[in-house]
Amino acid sequence: MVVLGAGFGGLELATVVAKECGDAVELTLIDKSEGFVFGFSKLDVMFGRVGAEHVLHRYADMVNPGVRFVGAEITAIDPVAKRVETSAGPFEADILVVALGADLHPAATPGLVEGGNEFYTIPGAFAARDALNDFTGGKVLVAVTSTPFKCPPAPSETALLVHEFLTERGLRDASEISLVMPLGAPIPPSPDASKAVLAAFAERGIGWHPEKLVRSLDPERKVAVLSDGDEMPYDLFLGVPVHRVPQVVAESGLAVDGWIPVDPLTLETSFPEVYAVGDVTSVGTPKAGVFAEGQAAVVAARVVATIKGETADEEYGGRGVCYLEMGGDQVAKVEVTFVSGQRPIGGLQGPSPDLAADKNTFGTERIRRWFGRDWAPTS
Repeated sequence: MVVLGAGFGGLELATVVAKECGDAVELTLIDKSEGFVFGFSKLDVMFGRVGAEHVLHRYADMVNPGVRFVGAEITAIDPVAKRVETSAGPFEADILVVALGADLHPAATPGLVEGGNEFYTIPGAFAARDALNDFTGGKVLVAVTSTPFKCPPAPSETALLVHEFLTERGLRDASEISLVMPLGAPIPPSPDASKAVLAAFAERGIGWHPEKLVRSLDPERKVAVLSDGDEMPYDLFLGVPVHRVPQVVAESGLAVDGWIPVDPLTLETSFPEVYAVGDVTSVGTPKAGVFAEGQAAVVAARVVATIKGETADEEYGGRGVCYLEMGGDQVAKVEVTFVSGQRPIGGLQGPSPDLAADKNTFGTERIRRWFGRDWAPTS
């Protein structure tokens, strides 16, 4: 079995299959990155809570004897033969799982690299920390540059945390904060969560500009050009960059209309014994790690059943939970369910300090499960 990508989906899948099948499976996990970083950890570094080294979980430190990790770039995928070409040589599989996520392209938005900051890549988020530390006041613009994009609540979190950051430094009265989003509400599946976020924006004086995108930046004039032709001035731009399927996936024949189509219940692709999970798919859930993890659990159960000669009947229910930073050690918990052909539904818990501890536990448990070591997200 070969798993491509060691994010939420790949790590969960490899861990479960190795545990359940033991010597009955030869499992190879391939990723070109040095290690894994939670999305929320990028914000922790960006706003100075922890250092970059603390949030990087190196794949070389994995202690699961049932998983062979290969650090290599994937150069070609043949879904018919289930053969993968990499910088470390070829790999052939009986079962192939593609969990390569979405690639991020800051340069696809004119002016972003030269005149702004993006905070979704690991280097970008860490560089944004320096930009925030150097900021002395003015107009802050948090914006999305294309759809779809990972973790829809993250731009709202960022705007709220910028408010807290500037307040602590005595710069809030000399600054304006605006959020440009392509969505009609901050968290569309959960009206309660959206209402809470919008109330927080109003209380903090954060400008909310829905159903718009930033198409380009003019670094000389310091303005962002919006999808409706309007312009917004900025002194500090924090953007969500363009997302695309990895080029190796686009060239493999797996993708249709930009992403890999899968059966929404089984995560099977149109190629036998080839699955895809997470952000690389068009399954219909938001592009977020918790959904990739849930999909991986379904694929893992089906693979385990196949290896053990049992009936594979596990199906994906579309449920996910995400945490929403509100500032001031207040965290909300949003539970949403996406079922194919139905309107998504969601609820809200909090915000409260107790849910901040719950969020920390979420991270701690996964690092213990995937990497076999203790870790606390913000200590």
